[in-house]
Amino acid sequence: MGCICFFNTVKSWGGGEKWHFEVSQYLHEKGVPVFVVAHPKSVLSQKLKTTDIPHKTIELSNLSFINPIKRLAVKNCLKSQAVDTIVMNLSSDVKIAGPIAKELNIKRIIYRRGSAIPIKNTFSNRYLFKNVLTEILANSVATKNTILENNPKLFPKEKITVIYNGVAIPEQLDTERSHAQNGLITLVNLGRLEFQKNQGFLLDVAKRLMQKGVVFKMIIGGDGRLKSLLQSRIENEGLSNHVELCGFVDKPYEFISHGDVFLLSSHWEGFGYVLAEAALSERPSVAFNTSSNPEVVLHEKTGLLTPPNDIESFVKAIEKLYNNRSLITSMGAAGRKFVIDQFEKSKKLKEIEAYLKYE
Repeated sequence: MGCICFFNTVKSWGGGEKWHFEVSQYLHEKGVPVFVVAHPKSVLSQKLKTTDIPHKTIELSNLSFINPIKRLAVKNCLKSQAVDTIVMNLSSDVKIAGPIAKELNIKRIIYRRGSAIPIKNTFSNRYLFKNVLTEILANSVATKNTILENNPKLFPKEKITVIYNGVAIPEQLDTERSHAQNGLITLVNLGRLEFQKNQGFLLDVAKRLMQKGVVFKMIIGGDGRLKSLLQSRIENEGLSNHVELCGFVDKPYEFISHGDVFLLSSHWEGFGYVLAEAALSERPSVAFNTSSNPEVVLHEKTGLLTPPNDIESFVKAIEKLYNNRSLITSMGAAGRKFVIDQFEKSKKLKEIEAYLKYE
């Protein structure tokens, strides 16, 4: 087989970038020819520099597909390797690298879709999905379903494959909880401080918990563009004694283990890594019953799912765990077992290897 090119030019680090890095590293170590294209100032690029994985950097934007200089750079980049499969993660990358891959007769042109958001039914998307892409790899059933939501004829459903993100199982975890003192319950959230993650909703939840007399501490890990706005709300709305923004977290398991219950308020998730990490930490989750969450959290078994953006339902779910601490223990244990059974990293990497090496 020829080379598998992983093409991802986003600067930030998220689930898609983590996937590209881990899969390319796994295949490279197995002797599969791989080649990664990344943004020169990206976290992905920095991580690649610590390995011997073949890679090149190129800076692209959403409009690069109409820039002849950028198109030539991408073409030369792909021609420098004997690529027969290309995997792209960004819609902007698909716009430029997809047609060029087709022009170069690259056999498999794969869009790895990681967000459970419907594809816009635009002329350009109809062209790309009907004439350029050969396959789609989705990270959840919810993501697969949203691809065709706006146009059921956009792409052949049988060519959309679902492979869940793999989650590394930590060897040892400190699963002890400290919630017993003074009846306090510690609530944890971890994610980028961006619109998608919807932490403003959690501040509304915190205010309602205060009104209801729940003894709690809420710690929110992560950084992002909404940090200043959220901090201002915490200070101006009298939440400083209950809610703390902890900044960027590089040890998620250690951070999650500081709490009793994990909260996820995201508007959507392609695959909720943090929900799986919370389960592995033996912490139940309270999250919205939306996108892929029901695939990672089993309602009433490993956590509680509520209608999206329903403050009262979300608060009631927290109260249920607050008033019945044995549920925290039983749901936490069930969650860990479920994640190990369904999403263990080595199993998923083998599935991806078989998918990408398929002839």
